[in-house]
Amino acid sequence: MGVGKISSPIDIAISGLRAESTRMRVIADNIANAQTSRTKTGQPYRRQHVVLSTGGAGVSGVQIESVTRDLATPFKQVFLPGHPDANKDNMVRMPNVDLPMEMMDMVVASRAYQANAAILKRYQSMVEATLELLR
Repeated sequence: MGVGKISSPIDIAISGLRAESTRMRVIADNIANAQTSRTKTGQPYRRQHVVLSTGGAGVSGVQIESVTRDLATPFKQVFLPGHPDANKDNMVRMPNVDLPMEMMDMVVASRAYQANAAILKRYQSMVEATLELLR
C-alpha cells in the first residue's frame, strides 16, 4: 500500500473551512426558500445539499464534489385556498425543505467550521511558541 499525498494541517483545515462554509450557504438558501412555491422553472424550490469527498489517497482534506438537488423527497402538499399556485382542490405544492432538519444541519456545519478554525488557531500558537523557543 503506497503513501498518498500528505497535506499540511493548514491546507486540511482550510479545505474544511471552505466545505463547511459552502454547506452553511446552501442550508441558508434552503431555509430562505422554504416557502417558495414557484421558481423560474414554475416548480417549487427543491432542497439542495452538498456532496463532500476526501481529497484522494493519503491525508489531504476534503473536497466539494457538487451541490445537488434532492430529487428523492417529494414536494409537500399544503391546503391553501386562494393561493395563486393552488390547484382546483386548493392544494399547493410546497418545497421539500424540512426546517428542523435544516436547522440541525446548520448547527452541525457551524460546529465543524468552528473545529477547523480552532485547528488553525492552535497551529498558529504552536508555530509562535516554536519561534519563541528559537529566539
